[in-house]
Amino acid sequence: MDTHTPMRTEPGGGAGGHDLRHHGDVEVRDDGSALVDLAVNVRADTPPAWLREHVAASLGSLAAYPDGRAARAAVAARHGLPAERVLLTAGAAEAFVLLARALKVRCPVVVHPQFTEPEAALRDAGHTVGRVVLREADGFRLDPAAVPEDADLVVIGNPTNPTSVLHPAAAVTGLARPGRTLVVDEAFMDAVPGEREALAGRTDVPGLVVLRSLTKTWGLAGLRIGYVLAAPETITDLERAQPLWPVSTPALAAAEACVAPRALAEAAHAAHRIAADRAHLVAGLAEFAGAGLRVVEPAEGPFVLVRLPHAIAVRDRLRDLGYAVRRGDTFPGLDGQWLRLAVRDRTTTDAFLRALEQAVTTPA
Repeated sequence: MDTHTPMRTEPGGGAGGHDLRHHGDVEVRDDGSALVDLAVNVRADTPPAWLREHVAASLGSLAAYPDGRAARAAVAARHGLPAERVLLTAGAAEAFVLLARALKVRCPVVVHPQFTEPEAALRDAGHTVGRVVLREADGFRLDPAAVPEDADLVVIGNPTNPTSVLHPAAAVTGLARPGRTLVVDEAFMDAVPGEREALAGRTDVPGLVVLRSLTKTWGLAGLRIGYVLAAPETITDLERAQPLWPVSTPALAAAEACVAPRALAEAAHAAHRIAADRAHLVAGLAEFAGAGLRVVEPAEGPFVLVRLPHAIAVRDRLRDLGYAVRRGDTFPGLDGQWLRLAVRDRTTTDAFLRALEQAVTTPA
């Protein structure tokens, strides 16, 4: 990858050789199921027992059709919004599909490197997608002026997967324009202490759509629950594109529980623990600088992105040593030198670092 060219805008067209449908869970399926998982960004040791019990208690209501009103109101209250600004979805991934199908846009742009599902959903819906590719030399940080003025839909993650960059709220809102929909994926924002730079709850930014996921912090990837925060007219358009009863009764129960004060306090505590565990991981990775390893810093999410010579071979050796990590070359803007590592507890990290030392020093 050329790190000396300026931040660039790529025209729409094909996916550029990147497998937009590859996600970290592939690393731990089938023969990878016994590996220590540093590939998936779901918080370890979740869901907690109290949440499993709460969801299990909802199973007695399965004979009735799901009623999302209480969960919708709870999410709205959590962000200080009226309920008509909230749409519950089967995970944030469903929201990307709804946006791609429901919104009438001509020039969508996705800021990369980032989660690839938004672009995949737009392409599946028949859109030609432009890309703004952020540079490693700039720390993968956003310059709002790089986004074409004629873009009427802009998608960006904050903090961004896989770079772990937390963009300043002012830079992200600098993308807003009359007539433009600004989609901000905040799936990992609750892993940031204090949720600083969050836009969830803002109503003063024109065209703002914020997506949140409850699957990452709470370990509910198999339940599928997330939500959209946007202007009422946008919510109405998205809701019309949803099938009837799109969110199950257990998922609604989880949503209501995960935005309650007890859960918010637990998530805030977990965010500080993740920050400490991430600092431990980054410090350990610094010992590999002599081997050419570089961490994208400052990292603010529950994962870090690293560039490493021969990363593909190192990833294969790590699998042999019992560890799954996320390949980076499926993200537009990255190539085979990149790996994404999920933050885990210190014991797991220390064992991983020992395995990494073996993987890096093993002759090719």
